[in-house]
Amino acid sequence: MKRVGLLILLLLVAAGLALLGLAIAEHKGYVLIAYEGFRYEASLWATLALVAVVVLLLYLLRLLIVLLAASGGALNPWSRRHKQRRVRQASEQGFLDLAEGRWARAQRHLKRAAEADPQPLVYYLGAARAAHELGEHAESDALLERALERQPQAELAIALTHAELQQARGEPDKAEETLEAMRSRHPHHHQVLRQLQRLYVQRGAWSAAIGLLPELRKEKILGESELNALERHVWTQRLAEAGQPAADGESPLQDLTRAWQQVPSAQRNEPALVAAYAGQLRRLDAQEEAEQVIRQALKRQYDSHLVREYGLLRGADPARQLQTAEGWLAQQPGDPALLLTLGRLCLHNQLWGKARDYLESSLTLQRDPETCAELAHLLAELGEVERSNQLFREGFDTLERRQLPRPSALQRVG
Repeated sequence: MKRVGLLILLLLVAAGLALLGLAIAEHKGYVLIAYEGFRYEASLWATLALVAVVVLLLYLLRLLIVLLAASGGALNPWSRRHKQRRVRQASEQGFLDLAEGRWARAQRHLKRAAEADPQPLVYYLGAARAAHELGEHAESDALLERALERQPQAELAIALTHAELQQARGEPDKAEETLEAMRSRHPHHHQVLRQLQRLYVQRGAWSAAIGLLPELRKEKILGESELNALERHVWTQRLAEAGQPAADGESPLQDLTRAWQQVPSAQRNEPALVAAYAGQLRRLDAQEEAEQVIRQALKRQYDSHLVREYGLLRGADPARQLQTAEGWLAQQPGDPALLLTLGRLCLHNQLWGKARDYLESSLTLQRDPETCAELAHLLAELGEVERSNQLFREGFDTLERRQLPRPSALQRVG
C-alpha cells in the first residue's frame, strides 16, 4: 500500500515538473534591471531561480552562524559553559579532598570554586576548615571574611563556623565572644545555644551553663533525657567546684550552701547531686550535716551510692547512725554496698565482731577493693596478719585488673 502511494506521488511530481518545463519553454518572460551603470537582463524563470538560490544561501549562512556560535561555546575555554564546568570540577574535587584529609589541595580547589561561583558560601567554609587543619589560622579567618563580603546575608552560618574553629584551635574566649554576639542578634537560635552549651561544658563554666539551662529546656533544643543528664552533670560539677576559698571573704561552707540552695528542688532529689553535696560537706568537715542530708535522701529513695557515702560519715550519734543503716537491711539484704557501710559503722562503734561479719558478707557478694582494705585493717588489728596480707594483695590485684586493659583489648591494639 505504501509502495503504491509512493509511486503515485512520484508520478505527480514528474507530471508537475513536465508541465513546469512546458510553461517555461512556451512563456520565458523577460526581466530587466538597470540602475546607473548596472544592467541585469534575464528570463523570468532564470530570475526566479536566482532569487531562490539567494534565499537558500542566506538560510544556510544563518544556520552556519548559529552552529558556529553553539560550537564556539563548547570549544572556547573561556566560555560560560566551560566556566561552570570548571567550577563544578573544582568543587567536587575540593570536597573530596576535604573529606579525605588532603587539606592543601582542598583549600586550593575550594578557593578556586568560591572565586568563580556567585554563591560561594559553602566553598569558602570548606576552604576555611582546610586552612584551619593546616594550622593557617590567619588564612582561615581571611577566607571567612571574604565569605562575609560576598554573602553578607549568611553572617550567622559564617559566625557559627568561625566559633567552632576558634574553639578547636584553643581560643574559647574568642569563641564565646563570637557566639554571644550571634545570640544577641539571633535570640533563641537553636544552633547558637547548642554551641554555647558545648563551649561552657568544655570550659568548665558551670555557672554560665546553668544559666543557659532554662532556655535550652524552653526551646526544646535537647531531648528530655539528654537535657536531664546535662542538668545533673552541670549541677554536680558546680557543687564539686563550690567550697573553694572565695576572694570576697565568703567561707567555703557558705559558698557550698548557697550553691545547693540554687539547685532546683526537683534536682535535689537526684542521688548523684546529693552525693556530690554530701561529699563536699564531708570534705569541709560538716559531717553531721552531710549525714542528715543523705539520711533524708535515702528515706525518699534508696540508692547504693548514697549508702556507700553514708558509711564514710561520722554523725553526731554513731549508734543511731548504725541503727538507721541496719533498718535498711531488711529491704536490701543482698546489697554489698550496704553491708560495707554497716561494717564501717560497726568499726566506728567499736563492734569488731559485727564489723567482721558484715564485711565478710559483703565480700561474699562482691570482691570489692574497699571492702578488702577495711577487712584487712580489722584483721591486722585482731592479729590475723596472714589473712590480712592476703586481703591487701587481693585488693591491690583487683584495682590493677580494673586499670589495665584486658587481654582481648591488648590483642585488638596489637
